[in-house]
Amino acid sequence: MAKLLDKQRYKCALAAMQTVQAIDRALPILHSGPGCAQKLSDTNGSSGYFSPNIFPCTSINEKDVVFGGVKKLNSTIDNALKVIDADLYVVLTGCIPEIVGDDSGEVVSRFEDADKPVIYAPTAGFKGNNYKGHEQVVDAIVEQYLKKSDKKQKGLINIWADVPYQDLFWLGNLRALEKLVAELGLTPNTIFGYNRGIENINKIPEAEFNLLVSPWVGLGNVKKMERKFGTPYLHYPTLPIGATETSKFLREVGKFAGVDEAKVEAVIKEHEDYYYYLIGRYADLFLENRVINKQFTVVADAQYSLGITKFLVNDLGLIPAKQFVVDDTPKNYRDQITEEFKKLNFGIEAEVSFETDGYKIHSEIKEHDYHGYPLVLGGYYEKEVTESLKGNFLNISWPVQDKVVFDRSYVGYEGGIRLIEDIYTVAVSRFN
Repeated sequence: MAKLLDKQRYKCALAAMQTVQAIDRALPILHSGPGCAQKLSDTNGSSGYFSPNIFPCTSINEKDVVFGGVKKLNSTIDNALKVIDADLYVVLTGCIPEIVGDDSGEVVSRFEDADKPVIYAPTAGFKGNNYKGHEQVVDAIVEQYLKKSDKKQKGLINIWADVPYQDLFWLGNLRALEKLVAELGLTPNTIFGYNRGIENINKIPEAEFNLLVSPWVGLGNVKKMERKFGTPYLHYPTLPIGATETSKFLREVGKFAGVDEAKVEAVIKEHEDYYYYLIGRYADLFLENRVINKQFTVVADAQYSLGITKFLVNDLGLIPAKQFVVDDTPKNYRDQITEEFKKLNFGIEAEVSFETDGYKIHSEIKEHDYHGYPLVLGGYYEKEVTESLKGNFLNISWPVQDKVVFDRSYVGYEGGIRLIEDIYTVAVSRFN
């Protein structure tokens, strides 16, 4: 019997075109039906140098289903190289060409001597969602473009986090992670965002190690780089938000990188002193029970559900109701992530549900007794159900429809303060 999935929080793998777009001067070339780019893009900062409206596309039709679309793909790549000024061209396949058996990889191999690199990632929607598509794009860069290097740059660290554009705060979060790592005397290297592109991609094999800040997305990528380049990796599963987690993050990165412990502690002390100064100024607000209820629920991908849960418990002393992870996390990662939800201060553990059906999520939120106004942080889908419960709602995960974000971040000490501001601005506004 067919199952209806209500309010899913992800797109098909072909939405990895946004991962490519996040790389400065990288161009997606779509081997798909017409309209895919339009349907998979959104208005959350997805214009820029290359807009989805101008992505080259084979626009395959019924004739191509019968006779194949490889000739059309060949001409599309050839013409893109001629008329579009990019540094990296990434061919992404939709459902139709993979169903009919087009050998897109063979077509791309014909351009191995082109002036600019052309690579290929199989991103048919039936193979997974855009979290998986993101990993496939990074794998394509590692497998088809990068070569092993005997040169290692001392202190150079590749930083990987979650999925660009799917995470509205991706740009600010990466810059915040770079800043934290740089304060330890290390040199961060990322490939997404302004002024990060082919030059930074070329540095990847030269790094001392890869730093993955994500519960599961990208873990396969850093393991692949360890096998191919011999580059070790540090997997930090929790997005560091606020003082407690960010201090843990800095200590762990510093230890892995061999940074002097005294230097790490000096960086932490400087940040914590100012962080708790700000917290102290509003202690009366945080202790006023009428302003915000103690129980909360996060409805987001694994990165935000875990990171924000730890922040709200460890830094603000709130109590978790059930938390929902909505990114269709692969089953082999779920036990590990569930254990992370138990690593909270004060002996508190959070129950977590890996659920993709919005109807079921909303039903459970309605049935739970929050003992007051619920605090719900999630996608815009949660706004209506939270309002029906007279709760406080903050849109922090996809889909985001009530804010515009350029380079804001919830990462680090400053990011934690920004998140507190956002939460309590919503909470106090109910009394005005």
